[in-house]
Order: sequence, then C-alpha cells, then structure tokens
Amino acid sequence: MTTARYYHAGCPVCVAAEHTLLDLLAPEVKVEVVHLGETSARVAEAEAAGVQSVPALVVGGQVLHINFGAALADLK
Repeated sequence: MTTARYYHAGCPVCVAAEHTLLDLLAPEVKVEVVHLGETSARVAEAEAAGVQSVPALVVGGQVLHINFGAALADLK
C-alpha cells in the first residue's frame, strides 16, 4: 500500500486542492491529511520532508507542491 501525506494550512486554495487531488488518487493510496494551521508542531516535520509551501503532497520522499496557498515559513 502506498502512503502519502497531504500538508495544508486550511486556506481556500488548500481545501480546494485537497478535494480535487485526493479524489483522483487510487483507493489503495492511504493519505494522511495534516492541517498545519491546527497542528503547528508538525511544521518542522513538513520542512524536514522538503515542503516549502502548502498545499503539498509528499509521496515516497517526493514533494509535490500544488498551486500556492502559503509559504511554510509563514506558518511558523
């Protein structure tokens, strides 16, 4: 099973991307949705994974930056 992490900040861009993107993924892909606006303690985790802005999807060590909602630095 493939696992992925979707980081976002709860902004309209992030929420729209979440609804669009996650519906396109195969059902066997397990996605953990991380709302950094609510769990700011995980910003360092996202940064360590290579996330520079949200929304972003991390799969297999690859960071896919989707559109632009907010810079990760703005969430610190």
